[in-house]
Amino acid sequence: MGLVRRAGFRRSRDARVTAVAERTPKVTAVVGLLVLFELTSGFIQGSISPLLPDLGAELGISDAQLNWVTAVQLLASAVSVPAFGRLGDLHGHRRMLRIALASVAAGSLLVALAPNLPLLLAGRLLQGPLAALLPLEIALVRDRLPTGPARQAIARLVGALTLGALLGGVLVAGLHEVIGSAQATLLVPAVLATVCVPVSFVAVPESRNLAAGKLDLPGVALLSVAMVALLGGISLLSTSAGTGAALAVAGLALFAGWAVLELRTAEPLVDLRALTGRHVAPFFGCSFVFGIVYFGSQAPDATFLAASPAEAGYGFGLTALQISLVGLPAVVLAVVGSSCTALIAGRFGYRRTLVAAFLVIAAGFVGTAAFHAEVGQLLAVKVPIGLAVGVALGAMPTVIAETADPSRTGITTALYNNVKTLGGAVAGGVVAAILAGVVLDGAGTPAESAYVIVWLLCAALCALAALAAGFARRTE
Repeated sequence: MGLVRRAGFRRSRDARVTAVAERTPKVTAVVGLLVLFELTSGFIQGSISPLLPDLGAELGISDAQLNWVTAVQLLASAVSVPAFGRLGDLHGHRRMLRIALASVAAGSLLVALAPNLPLLLAGRLLQGPLAALLPLEIALVRDRLPTGPARQAIARLVGALTLGALLGGVLVAGLHEVIGSAQATLLVPAVLATVCVPVSFVAVPESRNLAAGKLDLPGVALLSVAMVALLGGISLLSTSAGTGAALAVAGLALFAGWAVLELRTAEPLVDLRALTGRHVAPFFGCSFVFGIVYFGSQAPDATFLAASPAEAGYGFGLTALQISLVGLPAVVLAVVGSSCTALIAGRFGYRRTLVAAFLVIAAGFVGTAAFHAEVGQLLAVKVPIGLAVGVALGAMPTVIAETADPSRTGITTALYNNVKTLGGAVAGGVVAAILAGVVLDGAGTPAESAYVIVWLLCAALCALAALAAGFARRTE
């Protein structure tokens, strides 16, 4: 009798596994389409920066005005990402993904064809939902796939985003050399974005489990204003300290008011109580730190490599192309690391994987501070940093998505994106202050010690992030 029961249990279990296996290929095949969207997203994000100087020259835009080209898209993302994430939870992640893709395509075409600054900024505004694509896709695969395949899919999506940014920076620079016009070159990512819109109607399934309730419009509005004030204030600190500080303080006050509003709302945009436990709060702290380190180290690394040894006493006088080539191995390994995150974390656990990744990054920045006299030394140190950065990029959205209630995956992963972006904005202000404050005698050129301070600060922050990840309650 026991044998019969065990055989029946095995048949039942095998039937469940077979049912999942039959459903999974139909959905996992669609992950390839989502990967295409992330490749395009990364390509668009990586393509604009190298072309900004020539774009300004073609449209008669000053360097100061060019800063708004980046700032407007960043602010638009801060506003649109949480709204798209929660609307996806309520009305379908595929539906909001299609709307986001359509907005990005329209914005990309407008950027490529804009005859003046106002229309160019309007195009960048429409590109704001670009940052909402990944949170919507993560929510979609988490809804449609079992845990294992969902983790693999998230790792592929993050890897595709990283690879797209790499291709966007390298290929667009090469295309610009051939085409000669920055705006004509920007038609390439615009066409890619346009193609993604009809593709999203081909086979992408809709979420099956939608949340009940309605959008917390006051919460969206107050969070948006707070993010705009804080990010705008931080960006102005280096050029207009008084205005920037006032805006930043106002942004913090608005954040405090938003938190009070959310705690008193029956159906809040963000369930703050659910995000304060040890199972999730430390990972949001890691995300904030990662934003500081990831975005804050890019500009100093580039300016250090470009500095003239004869004038500054350090650096290598590299051109933009040479700087890109020096950073290429680290970026390639970041793609590899993010793509292999599910495999690595599947063996060691996501919490341990994040701890190890942040410790490797911290050690790498200590090595950079100690050994930066030769390009070869920097390459040797940046390679493990790149691999660890990729692993961290792949692991953080996964652990944060899995700690969320299934009905709030979209808004939770969107909040992760905003926290990381906020960290990047803070990094911009802090790094600018350090490089402007520690200068060579009689000149405005940053001293070598300023770069060492930045690298050691990044190392200390990554060590703190490793502690935070270790402190998090075990989830795997």
